[in-house]
Amino acid sequence: MARSSMRAARRAVGPLAVLALAGAALVAAGSPALAAAGATTPFTSYEAEAGALGGGASTVALTAAPTTQYSSAALEASGHAYVHLTATGQKVQWTNATGKPISAIVVRASIPDAAGGGGITASLNLYVDGAYRQALTLTSKQSWVYEGNNHYNDSADQNPADGNPRVFFDEVRTFVTGAPIAPGGTFALQRDAANSAAFYDIDVVDVENPAPIAQPAGSISITSCGAADSASVDSTGAIQNCIDQAQSQNKVLWIPAGTFYLKGTGGLHANGITIAGAGPWYSTIYRAVPLPNPQPLGAVFDLTSCTVRDFHIDSNATSRATVDGAGGAMDTTGTNWVADNIWTQHTLSGFWASGTGGQVRNSRLTTIWADGINLNNVSLNNSVGNNLSATNNFVRGTGDDGMAINSVNYNTDGNGNRTYYTPMAGTTFTRNTIVAPWGGKGIGIYGGSGHDVEYNAISDTARYIGLGAGRFGVNGNDLLSATVSNNVVTRSGGNGYSQGQPALHVGNGGDGQNVGTVDRVTVANNTVSGSLYDGIGFSQSTNTQLLNNTVTNPGRNGVVIAPPFYPAPSGSATITGNTVSGLKAGSSAYLNNSGGFQATLGGNSWQGGSGPVEAPFGGTPAAIPGTVQAENYDTGGQGLAYNVTSVNGTANGYRADGVDLESTSDTGGGYNLGWTSNGQWFRYSVSVATAGQYTLTARVAAPSAVTGALHIANATGTSLTGPVNIPATGDWQAWSTATATLTLPAGQQVLTLVQDTGGWNLNSLQFSQGTGTPTPTNMAAGRPTAESSHNQVYGSGNVTDGNQGTYWESANNAFPQWVQVDLGSARSATKVVLQLPAAWGARNQTLTLSASSDGSSFATVASGTYTFGPTATITFPATTARYWRVTITANTGWPAGQLAEFQVWNM
Repeated sequence: MARSSMRAARRAVGPLAVLALAGAALVAAGSPALAAAGATTPFTSYEAEAGALGGGASTVALTAAPTTQYSSAALEASGHAYVHLTATGQKVQWTNATGKPISAIVVRASIPDAAGGGGITASLNLYVDGAYRQALTLTSKQSWVYEGNNHYNDSADQNPADGNPRVFFDEVRTFVTGAPIAPGGTFALQRDAANSAAFYDIDVVDVENPAPIAQPAGSISITSCGAADSASVDSTGAIQNCIDQAQSQNKVLWIPAGTFYLKGTGGLHANGITIAGAGPWYSTIYRAVPLPNPQPLGAVFDLTSCTVRDFHIDSNATSRATVDGAGGAMDTTGTNWVADNIWTQHTLSGFWASGTGGQVRNSRLTTIWADGINLNNVSLNNSVGNNLSATNNFVRGTGDDGMAINSVNYNTDGNGNRTYYTPMAGTTFTRNTIVAPWGGKGIGIYGGSGHDVEYNAISDTARYIGLGAGRFGVNGNDLLSATVSNNVVTRSGGNGYSQGQPALHVGNGGDGQNVGTVDRVTVANNTVSGSLYDGIGFSQSTNTQLLNNTVTNPGRNGVVIAPPFYPAPSGSATITGNTVSGLKAGSSAYLNNSGGFQATLGGNSWQGGSGPVEAPFGGTPAAIPGTVQAENYDTGGQGLAYNVTSVNGTANGYRADGVDLESTSDTGGGYNLGWTSNGQWFRYSVSVATAGQYTLTARVAAPSAVTGALHIANATGTSLTGPVNIPATGDWQAWSTATATLTLPAGQQVLTLVQDTGGWNLNSLQFSQGTGTPTPTNMAAGRPTAESSHNQVYGSGNVTDGNQGTYWESANNAFPQWVQVDLGSARSATKVVLQLPAAWGARNQTLTLSASSDGSSFATVASGTYTFGPTATITFPATTARYWRVTITANTGWPAGQLAEFQVWNM
């Protein structure tokens, strides 16, 4: 969504094979590679990394999923790869294989920013058949913004000193000087001595042979009203005068070949007419707002029930901010409106459109600061968005969602008054291509019902989900039905806000608010390949149908219910006929990390006809050194995760298959494993930090001593401990310890607890390195977080990122507020360390530290008023829990809860 007032700040954003399409020259819509999905376009795209390199030029490609939340040029490039030119004579060359002459070319490239920001301009030379043809003018004045120094997800900071850049690529378009490039001819981009930029990063070129369109008979030309093809003339008034004449005379408004400038802050308004141009390579409306701009901007065009076709819209906006000239291209509403063959660049949004029966088709949107195509129920104060469609469009390089269905429930004005809107229905997205959005999803489906999203090609998201079906925020409508089928999602997902987001996602919470209903979404016959993290993810949703989808080469897992940061405490889905292949070591085809989400599986590739698969409890292997809770054996059921001779447990409230679990009286509470019997076993997925010898300390209870009670085995069944004896403690709930030593390799692995002789209970297994005391460990480092609220971009993910300079801040003036961390499994802790940024002044915060085994029922561990100077340390008796929460009720330094680091220590 392009309008910041409509959008809450996003909270949301393993080894990966080389992500470039090396050896595949054609990757744009219309090429053989994407014939089954995506748009058919008048141009052909050639990826730079698929060209022939010369003079020492090099290719830069993303070879692993990001480990940081920030961006990079490779992450924002199409194909996640580009060619790097740094020295005289370096070049990249292609052969014209289109079968047609090439008379026009688009180059998507990056050149450096100026040292102090604001961009530079530099030339790059075009060669045809080995001979110099012309110099292309490239600029970085409309790229390079920065996210460091607390500007994360800000698309307006242009100060290089803040660091962590984003928005690397811009696009330049030009006609080829002289004769067109013949079929079979070669063309190259080469850095020569006259080309002054320190580097040229070439991402992709689009080539075509456009022809001008003749003026319709009886139309009114904007030049007849005084509009001029001149950068020195403000044509706003003249064009509006012609629009008014066309409306009164019921005629077509004609934009002839040329570039016509709107040099003020006003836009153009039309109702019920057709506006046509000579083609988007020939007719341009260019908004040139005087910068800095002090006032909010409307769109270039405000249109009601109009048809617009065959022209180009451009803008001098240098960031997403109003002060830098960002305003929309077309705000549209009414009935049966049409936008056909419109090419938009450098505006805030492309199409922001509501109404009934409208269509965006055959259009091109490149280098847009926010959303490309946003079909909604709020544009131009309309309250409906029904039977709208977007078909055969090409979208590349957007700063928010490439395309979005945006059903808003209500908006609130500055006085707290709410305006409500009719839920959207019947939106269709078909055969569109979305490439390399650097700040949003490829396609976002946000609320409403009856939507149809089919045969779209989405690739190379830099930060977020490729294709998402859910609801947007607290003020969005529920999503009550949608069909998502036959789409191709390639190299998508991302690490926005360090969340490791899936390529395709169904459920609420995809944009920072885990609220609302997502129901009856059918996801069928889609192909998800090369995802940066999980292929397909579910959060809270009901009655989802996941049918006959193909997931290949996922960066992490194949299909995951409740992946990190996307909780699914309840829900339901039918998962049938899906195929997952190309898994990396340690990854799973299917994981259900939720005890409350009911998934019905059948005929999937990972089942082999035998049912579910084993997976770590909670989705994350338990860390060693650390404590493994006995109740957190793997999921997967009888014969996979455990083997029991009878079901006796009373702790099904904790997990549905709590076969031999009961509440424990041991320190820290929770559950213990009981009803032990010869031949039973339980499996635990663990992640061992360092290979070596470990001391195993088991918390046990037994009325009488048991000789040879148990042993720990590895994945091959080999005993690692030998027989372990258990001492008499006098009662089933009188607790003591039993010890053993074992040697473990590093990495993820499965340990099996084998019950050799019954007659004892087990609460936990603590693994400490060597034969001494456990290694002090901050168990919260890098772990998932949750919160009651956050202010601006200061989300809860900052409290476990290891950076004391970043912080969580709750909504202001609204105590109490809380932030929590999920350790992945119940672990024993004795100390919590809370920090604020080191440069802040001392302050007191009144807070309660509480802990929980299930994330819903919390027990107080400590409370009081603590001085942050900038660190506050809370010590307490050893307490075992998975979820740790700090609830803040007062702060002497700011009217909100604030934490930079939330550390949970094992000792």
